[in-house]
Amino acid sequence: CVEPEKLRVAKQNGTPLIFAHWHGHEMCIVPLIPHYRIATMTSTSKDGQLMDFVIHRFGGNTSRGSSTRGGVGALKGLVRLLTKENYRASMAVDGPKGPPHQVKPGIFELSRIANAHIVPMGVACADAWVFRNSWNQAILPKPFARVLVLFGEPWPTMQRGENVKDPQLAAKLGAEISRACQQASDGLTSKV
Repeated sequence: CVEPEKLRVAKQNGTPLIFAHWHGHEMCIVPLIPHYRIATMTSTSKDGQLMDFVIHRFGGNTSRGSSTRGGVGALKGLVRLLTKENYRASMAVDGPKGPPHQVKPGIFELSRIANAHIVPMGVACADAWVFRNSWNQAILPKPFARVLVLFGEPWPTMQRGENVKDPQLAAKLGAEISRACQQASDGLTSKV
């Protein structure tokens, strides 16, 4: 993991944080769950049940729901985990169904409600299985593969009155996540 100094300070101060990443990178993030005390939303589907099981096995927590069933309740549950139980959230910002790499407004709403800072997160894996038939091209690191996670600078908390649906805001966060992914990939390449 590569962390900027501001993120280290925020962690030490107990600042609520939301790690923003692309869908499909979840399995690369799973090993970070115990270190960062991560909670996330999982769907009520069979895939969601599997992720829920894995996250809990690693010591994380989940709030279950989807955009079609229980989405508001899942968001409220994640706010509770952030604000009352001192978890840090992880959110795939281009979900739940894509299109890939297009940030949806949910992360900004969560930031505003939970008074949490958004942290762009980039992931790169040296050797992985890629699920090409899934909309998000999910990656699963192969055994002993090198994975690099690079965090960007924390964003300030979204304030009441800010437009969480602002396309420029979404584009800026998307660009920062993509840049972090590229830097992570470059970091892996330079270590070969």
